[in-house]
Amino acid sequence: MPAKKTIERAHAAKRAGKSPSTQAGAFVKEQIDHVREGKHGAKSAKQVIAIGLLEARRSDVGLKAPKKGAACAATRKKVAKDTQAGQHTTQRSASTESKSKRSATSTRVLKRETTRAASPKSLSKQAHASATRRSAADRSASAKKGWQTRRKAASKAGAARHAR
Repeated sequence: MPAKKTIERAHAAKRAGKSPSTQAGAFVKEQIDHVREGKHGAKSAKQVIAIGLLEARRSDVGLKAPKKGAACAATRKKVAKDTQAGQHTTQRSASTESKSKRSATSTRVLKRETTRAASPKSLSKQAHASATRRSAADRSASAKKGWQTRRKAASKAGAARHAR
C-alpha cells in the first residue's frame, strides 16, 4: 500500500498535466526508498521499478502496458488486471484470507533479498541497459523533446526576469 504522500504527489502531477510515466515516478521512488532503508530487498533494479509501476497502476495512474521489448502475454495480462483493480474504489471481500497470506509470503520473500538492487550504481546500470535497447532515432527524439521543454522553461524565466 503506497503512502498517502506518494498518492498526493502523483495526483498533483496529474493535475499539472504530467504524463502517466511521470506520475508513476513517485511510486517508483517510494519503492527505491523502501529498499534503501531496508524495509525489504529486491533481486534487481528492474524488480524495484516493476513493484513501483504495479502500485502506480493499482492507484489509478493511466499507465499502459509496454508495446515492445520484454512485454510478454503474461505481463500484458497482469497490467490489465492491475489497471482494472485501480478502477475500483471499494474493497472486494472475496477470499481476503488467501490474499493476505499471499501478501505476507511475498513480503517475507522480499525481506530475504539484498538492498543492493536500489543502489545508485545498479539503478544507473539498469537505466543504461534500458537506453541501449531503444533505437538511436528514439533516443534522439526524446533528447530533442527534453531540450524544447527546458528551453521553454528558460525563456519563461527570462521573460519574468525582464518584466521585473
